[in-house]
Amino acid sequence: MAVGIIASLLVAVWAAPANAAVPEYDITVLKTYPHDPRAFTEGLLYKDGFLYESTGLEQHSSIRKVQLETGRIVQERDLDPRYFGEGIVIWKNRLIELTWKSEIGFTYDARTFAPLSSFRYAGEGWALTKDATHLFMSDGSSDLRVLDPDSLKQTGRIAVTCDGHPVRSLNELEWINGEIYANIWQTSVIARINPATGQVVGLLDLNDLAASVGAGRTVDVLNGIAWDAGGKRLFVTGKFWPSVYQISLARRAAAKGLCSTLP
Repeated sequence: MAVGIIASLLVAVWAAPANAAVPEYDITVLKTYPHDPRAFTEGLLYKDGFLYESTGLEQHSSIRKVQLETGRIVQERDLDPRYFGEGIVIWKNRLIELTWKSEIGFTYDARTFAPLSSFRYAGEGWALTKDATHLFMSDGSSDLRVLDPDSLKQTGRIAVTCDGHPVRSLNELEWINGEIYANIWQTSVIARINPATGQVVGLLDLNDLAASVGAGRTVDVLNGIAWDAGGKRLFVTGKFWPSVYQISLARRAAAKGLCSTLP
């Protein structure tokens, strides 16, 4: 980000003007990979050929390194049973993890998963992502917190709006080509957010995919976005979903008004 944009981001909360129509995108599944159907997916990212995943629920939370092609868990660390694990991000040599309502997060050696430290924050923790200089954190509200990646202290806040209206329940996050992609909890929609303004600049409609995944199975919501920057591959999954999907996007000729359906 340019210095001026970062400075504005750290000190301001934006109120976005209404737009006539936020672009909407249909998705096509390009490839399907195995995924642990017992994984209550909270965080997902791609690094060096592997998926890194965090799972939630008390007594079932973990961080994992997963082989993309096979879904095999090659490394795993369980979280203390007291905690409900949430989103993760890797910053330099640390894997950073949030918890839901305990107001505590944990850092680990990204290679070995050995515990390094803990940190505190107010309120709920939902998800994390990063750009080159900052971390971004969701907490279930319509705001994204900006964190210093070294101290893990909050330095700013971004108010997210779609067509001028706040978008609540921002969940799992991924930084992709200068935008923040965010799952919107209890929907099958992913928002593309301009981090400099907080405006939603695109909406991915995954309702058909979610319906097909849920047909005849017990699954939970869409949640999990990972981006392979080198290979330009976008992956999605959900809580208790049996697959990870590589998808492509195609803009709709006419938007269907998804903004009005969001929480």
